[in-house]
Amino acid sequence: MPSHPVDEARDFLARHPDVASIDLLISDLNGVMRGKRIPRANLEKAYRDGVNLPASVFALDILGNTVESTGLGLETGDGDRVCRPVPGTLMPSPWLRNGRQAQLLMTMTDADGSPFFADPRQVLDRVLERFRRARLTPVVAVEMEFYLVDRQRDPLGMVQPPCSPASGERASQSQLYSITELDEYADFLEDIHAAALAQHLPLDTALKECAPGQFEINLIHCDDALTACDSAVLLKRLIKGVALHHGFEATFMAKPYGQEAGNGTHVHISLLDETGNNVFAAEDEALLGTPQMRHAVAGLLELMPASMALFAPNLNSFRRFQPGLYVPMAPTWGFDNRSVALRIPSGPNAARRIEHRVAGADVNPYLLLAALLSAIDHGMQRALTPPPAITGNAYDQVAPSLTNSWCQALALLEESEILSEALGAEFVRVFVANRRAEREQTLQAVSKLEYDWYLRHV
Repeated sequence: MPSHPVDEARDFLARHPDVASIDLLISDLNGVMRGKRIPRANLEKAYRDGVNLPASVFALDILGNTVESTGLGLETGDGDRVCRPVPGTLMPSPWLRNGRQAQLLMTMTDADGSPFFADPRQVLDRVLERFRRARLTPVVAVEMEFYLVDRQRDPLGMVQPPCSPASGERASQSQLYSITELDEYADFLEDIHAAALAQHLPLDTALKECAPGQFEINLIHCDDALTACDSAVLLKRLIKGVALHHGFEATFMAKPYGQEAGNGTHVHISLLDETGNNVFAAEDEALLGTPQMRHAVAGLLELMPASMALFAPNLNSFRRFQPGLYVPMAPTWGFDNRSVALRIPSGPNAARRIEHRVAGADVNPYLLLAALLSAIDHGMQRALTPPPAITGNAYDQVAPSLTNSWCQALALLEESEILSEALGAEFVRVFVANRRAEREQTLQAVSKLEYDWYLRHV
């Protein structure tokens, strides 16, 4: 490893003489990558002095417009903050400009050099400090679902599945776990793998998911939660870029098709103590987990309703929550049960972990994990007890109770003293203001369905 941050830049430029420019990336509240593009001659300066970006980058809505009610815009003069490189994230972007492009993750600091409260990466780091004090290390793996869609819309202007590169036929079947489907998109998937290797992103498994054009790519378990989320946001960017290179669009929209499965983000979490032992793994395997694991489950269940605004951050997010499509509808848990919100997967005792299955693929990974770890800490600190685990189909046994209202989800987050303390009260205020402003815009939009139903008939 370079002994000084600037050495990382020098070493990279020496190893990549063809790189002409570097994208400086920072994740906004929506998980959208914002930033600047600099020439290679400016890279060492960016490492040495940082790069200025306005604090209002965290006030942007999904369209890139500043939400003034956050207080991060003109109210404070729309001033700059210094963004610093995240060590180890300077990597080539092989799908761009024939390898002449690179990228570097940044994180924002305040005027005094302290972490900026509204930066999602810093929000997660704030939560992780609780685990450092407890000498516990979260181990995290992120699984992301996405759709490939045709860049051409159908005759009604709607998205449609892609045509197979092998057969030329448009995808129309679910074909869950189909190896043939993986073969037909092999060039696309191989380019993802090659680009991930170039960026040191630890890919695990790729599989065909349960709708036309839907896939899932998983990341390997990582004992650095910040790095796990860095990998998730960068993999999302990589998949989109490689898809465009192959003539597709990749979307992580939670519900692109009304009648098909949505896109989710599943997160696997375990905790290691200072000796490296999994605190969720009981010595007696028959116990299926420790009391600490059950405390963590209870905390996740208790804070799940208040966290929904983070798990489902936009209007489309809530369309994903429909029964029978493997999307949890209530705070439930169970062993090796895919109908519940918190699944305890089968497998070796040492690998005992919790799989969180609620969030959509449109989530900001940093904020998702910050909410999950806050809930785990809450449950373990208070030694909470979960209800009995669900056996069988949870949809038949537990009535839906997770809100399907964006408005209510924001209110529940705003009212949660536990999450405000964990994530930062000012962050929660900014996040809620940002999402409320976007929701207000959606209420003013008149949809095609409304014209079809009401224009002539009322």
